[in-house]
Amino acid sequence: MKKWVLKAIVQKIISYLPMGNKINYLFQKYITKGVYLTDEYFYDRLGHARDHLNAGHAHTHTHTHTDFPKSCLELGTGWYPIVPIGFFLAGAEKIYSVDISFLTSKERITTTISRFVDAHQKGVLSDYVKVQEGRLAILLECFDNIEELSLEDILRKLKIEYLITDARKLPLPDNSIDLVNSNNTFEHIYPEILTPILKEFKRVVNKEHGVMSHFIDMSDHFAHFDHSINVYNFLQFTNRQWRWIDNSIQPQSRLRIDDYRHIYHQLGIPISEEKNRPGDVDALKTIKLDERFVTKPLDVVAISHCQFISKMKDA
Repeated sequence: MKKWVLKAIVQKIISYLPMGNKINYLFQKYITKGVYLTDEYFYDRLGHARDHLNAGHAHTHTHTHTDFPKSCLELGTGWYPIVPIGFFLAGAEKIYSVDISFLTSKERITTTISRFVDAHQKGVLSDYVKVQEGRLAILLECFDNIEELSLEDILRKLKIEYLITDARKLPLPDNSIDLVNSNNTFEHIYPEILTPILKEFKRVVNKEHGVMSHFIDMSDHFAHFDHSINVYNFLQFTNRQWRWIDNSIQPQSRLRIDDYRHIYHQLGIPISEEKNRPGDVDALKTIKLDERFVTKPLDVVAISHCQFISKMKDA
C-alpha cells in the first residue's frame, strides 16, 4: 500500500474521533515525524513573512517602512508562530492569529523563538526581516527568561493575540487591519467557507492603505512525503471519490488558480499582483484528469503555488 493511501486512511479515522486534532498531532509527531520545526520549514515561513512585508511596502502609500504594518492578521498560523514573530520584529503593534483550534504551546513557541535567536546569531535574520529598534532586545529577553515566563506573558510581550474563532465572524472593527495574510492555508478551505472568510477579510482590512497577501499551495499535499506520486495525483479523482479520501483533519479543496481568481472577482477583491509557480505540464500529462479539471487549460491546472496580493485601495 502506498504511503499516501495509508496516511489518508489514518487521518480519515482520526477525523471521526473526539479530540481529533490532538490525536493527529501525536500521529504526526511520533509516526510521520511531520510536526518538528525543521530549518527548511522555519526559513520557508520566514521567507513568507518577508514577502508579505515586501508586498505591503510595495502596495501601500505610507511614507516609510516603519509606518507599515501597525496591525496584522494571519489565518491558520498552526503550531509555530513564525510569521507573527517576524511581524513583531518588523514593528507591528498588534498581531492577530486566527484559527479554529489553539495549536501552539509554550514548548512550541519556545522552539520558535530559539530558531529566531539562532538566525540572529548566524547573521541571517536581517536577510528576512528589517528588525525595528528595540524589538530584538525584547525577543532575546523572552528567550533568556523563558523558564519564568508563562505562554500568556510571552504572547503579550510579542504583541500576539490568538483569536480562536470562526474566521467568517471576526471580533474586529471595520478597517482595523493593515496586513491580512495566510500561508498555505486557503487550499485547506472549501469554497463555501473560503468565500465568506475572504468577505470578512475585506471588511476588516484598512481600505486606505491595507493590503492582503496570501500564499496558496495547490499541490497534492500527500506528495510532500510520498514521492511515488506527483503533485497532481489528487486531480484524477471524481468529487465523489475525493469525498471518501479527503478528511477534516487536513482537507484539500483541489481548487485551481482560476477558481481562486473567480472567488476574488465575485467579492470585488482586486488581485493587484499575482506571483505564480508555473508547475510541470509534462508531469500533469501523466495523470488522467477528472472531468472537473480536464476542460481547463493545462497550463492553468499545472500552476502549483501562487501569491495573491491585493491593494485594498484599488477595490
